[in-house]
Amino acid sequence: MTFDNSRKIISLRIKLFGATIAFLAYVILAYAAKIIKFPLLGMSDTTWTLILVGIYLFIALLPIFLNYQYIFFSDDGEKVVFRFFTSGLVGGKKNSVEINKESFSGYRVESGFFGLKQSIILYQQFKEGVAKYPPVYISALSREERNKVLRSLNLYAREA
Repeated sequence: MTFDNSRKIISLRIKLFGATIAFLAYVILAYAAKIIKFPLLGMSDTTWTLILVGIYLFIALLPIFLNYQYIFFSDDGEKVVFRFFTSGLVGGKKNSVEINKESFSGYRVESGFFGLKQSIILYQQFKEGVAKYPPVYISALSREERNKVLRSLNLYAREA
């Protein structure tokens, strides 16, 4: 099985771009061109600006706070492969984890912030012991995609 969550990441980028355009249009129309007249719906320009800044920051910072990552997953062939990078305002370093199925010793799922922030920690068996990989954040995956990944990892994890 091979898949990635590129659609979700592209959707997040488009939403951020749209929010940026909408906020800039508001600033231009309200302050530079003075086309929007205040009070609007009984609220001053300062109140509207604070509300819109709050909405914009929520849209921009939520993916960063929840560690949304682009994830490519494949278990085709002899290896389990994760390729991932952070997809916030500024893209992060690209990472790759490739583990031979024979030496894959298991994984652990961690979650935080009421289950919204989830990660998988992978383990690989070596002669010297067990290696622990940095977490792969799966918060941006749909529930179905998360279940597919976990079912696949369960197939290859060694019994304790």
